[in-house]
Amino acid sequence: MLAEILSIDIYLMTLVFARLGGAIMVLPGFGESTIPARMRLGLALALSVIMLPLVSGALPPPPANLPGLAVVLVQELLIGIAIGSFGRLLITGLQVAGTFIAYNIGLGAAQMFDPSAQQQGAITGAFMTTIGVTLLFSSNLHHLMLSALADSYVVFVPGAPFPAGDFALVASRLVADAFRLGLRIALPIIIISFLIYLSMGLMARLMPQIQVFFIALPLQILVGFLVLAATISAGLMLFLETFSGTYASLLGVG
Repeated sequence: MLAEILSIDIYLMTLVFARLGGAIMVLPGFGESTIPARMRLGLALALSVIMLPLVSGALPPPPANLPGLAVVLVQELLIGIAIGSFGRLLITGLQVAGTFIAYNIGLGAAQMFDPSAQQQGAITGAFMTTIGVTLLFSSNLHHLMLSALADSYVVFVPGAPFPAGDFALVASRLVADAFRLGLRIALPIIIISFLIYLSMGLMARLMPQIQVFFIALPLQILVGFLVLAATISAGLMLFLETFSGTYASLLGVG
């Protein structure tokens, strides 16, 4: 019997660590590539020790054999990764907004490494995601993410089959919400950019001798930065409201 070689306390601790460790790997702020792996591992272990007494009543008894244990651990790991991916998908809304902004103010070719996306991206996208992750912690929304992990033991009962269909449906909805969020944040700059293109087109038709391109690009960048400075606070407030509302609706946290 597995119970003869595996202590019940070690089993419960491993089960909680599998879900929390999977979430910490991908949660915004906690799972960034710039954070050393030892710190992420230590945080996951510390959270597991703290959360174990709170969720021990919801944990299933040890399975009778090693294959059964492996199945339970893999399911818990997948649930943790899925919950962490909820926040990561919402963060991509800021990356989408930054990409829209970059291409509409003439900075599409200005690329830099985005630590949140872990790849090269538009410079405004990296700027927006960095500020967004910072605001998540400064506004204590990281507490919401940790509360979601605790409440997930009520929504996703340990030992039950992994709800792959439900997670796929939620993921597709979050991708659509992230794209819509990015478009709403970048909409003022998109409108202003369209008006600049329209006015420059009319000027080119009325006065063909003017080099419209040399006028339009500096004007586009200047006006774009002015509009960004005027609207970025409202856009980030919209992001924080969307982030907190989505986690509350998906996992029943407040």
